[in-house]
Amino acid sequence: MPLVQITLSGPPLAPDAIAHLQREATRLMADILGKDAALTVVSVTQLPLGASSADGRAVPTSASLQAMITAGTNSAAEKADFIFAAKSLLTVAIGQSQAPVYVALHEIPADSWGYDGETQAARKAGQLQGEAA
Repeated sequence: MPLVQITLSGPPLAPDAIAHLQREATRLMADILGKDAALTVVSVTQLPLGASSADGRAVPTSASLQAMITAGTNSAAEKADFIFAAKSLLTVAIGQSQAPVYVALHEIPADSWGYDGETQAARKAGQLQGEAA
């Protein structure tokens, strides 16, 4: 169950461009990291022009993506592939930026997060109990 947060600064994207960005981020999570697309939540926050800086100077555009995933569920190669693909996706969305385009994968222990009121660890334990029955 990945949670993806994309932050963009600069001219606002049209609603169809935002929807495309959300679909593609979901596809990358599924295709590269093997996450369940139906459980992938992607939010996009747009900041106004001049809201980001690099080296202390305002830049016209910037983008970042942060994704939370369960610790230990992906290899180093999968994570590197995702970071490269997500950076490419963001660059297509906003064009070249004078600021670095950051992509961060946050690996969270399975007992420290979840959805719909249940941790990932509890879900896995429940699946294992169901398999043993």
